[in-house]
Amino acid sequence: MGGSSFRTQDVDEARQEIDARYYANFMDVIERRQRPFVARFDTVDLGEVVIGDLACGADVRMRFGELGAFHVNAPLSGTMEMRQGGRAPVVATATEAVVLDPSGDTCLDRWSGDCRTVSVKIGAAALHDRLEQLLGRPPRGALAFEPTLDISRGPGLSWARFARQVAREALAGDSLAHHELVARPLQEALLNGLLLAAEHPWREELAHPAEPLRPAPVKRAMDAVRERPEHPFTTTELAGLARVGVRRLQESFREYVGMSPMAYVREVRLERVHEELRAAGPGELSVSEVAWRWGFAHHGRFAAQYRTRFGESPSQTLRRSAG
Repeated sequence: MGGSSFRTQDVDEARQEIDARYYANFMDVIERRQRPFVARFDTVDLGEVVIGDLACGADVRMRFGELGAFHVNAPLSGTMEMRQGGRAPVVATATEAVVLDPSGDTCLDRWSGDCRTVSVKIGAAALHDRLEQLLGRPPRGALAFEPTLDISRGPGLSWARFARQVAREALAGDSLAHHELVARPLQEALLNGLLLAAEHPWREELAHPAEPLRPAPVKRAMDAVRERPEHPFTTTELAGLARVGVRRLQESFREYVGMSPMAYVREVRLERVHEELRAAGPGELSVSEVAWRWGFAHHGRFAAQYRTRFGESPSQTLRRSAG
């Protein structure tokens, strides 16, 4: 964890810095004669969250491939014209940020020379885990955001301001923001804030929770599963960890989680398999070894459960990540 202030007039050096702090990329200047290329990158690494105050001085374009992380570009001035996957192009401005997904080839067609942007990278697994913890159950379906976020008012403006404040504080020399006891809560607050500010299928549920807080025994069992989902849990063992009887745990899970304890174990394991397959490089692993590692011994049953959960087969996820 730490901060970096980087300055250069060399495009290749700028590309390498973006590679080191964010993603592998190709960068070239569109028009040098109007404005000189002078990159100014101030970045802060909080672990699963990277925040940058970035500007290039001249108009540039960039290509990234798949990001593998969620990403928000919130300009303070100027514009950023972006495309991702087969979706329609979007433009980030000082009033509307762009929210990018982990998957889909990403192109920045024009980063205007007058554009200074707050650029936030958010680890996909960390954000999925945070959503699960806030919901108290694994979300059914993939986490996908609307491509734009209003940062002129309301929660979007508040989140963008908070991200800038965190970056400024972390860059201020010997800051407490770099201490783990402070950095972790800041990271959690940024994740919580994005989930409350940006549009996604569970936003209303998070903003206006309808169900009561889960009792301590349920939370103890859920925490144990999330900590070691590959462990061969039984309902009896989970009841022991929750410090209640088996019947009481089963009834509480149905009431407060909407599924049985072992169904919850399966949902968490499926999410971990999905994350690992999406992050895999070409030839790194096979579906069967990942399924086995996360406790799925029956391949046919696992494949059916995976398709029901994510809308595609595990091999399709793996091919898409390695493509």
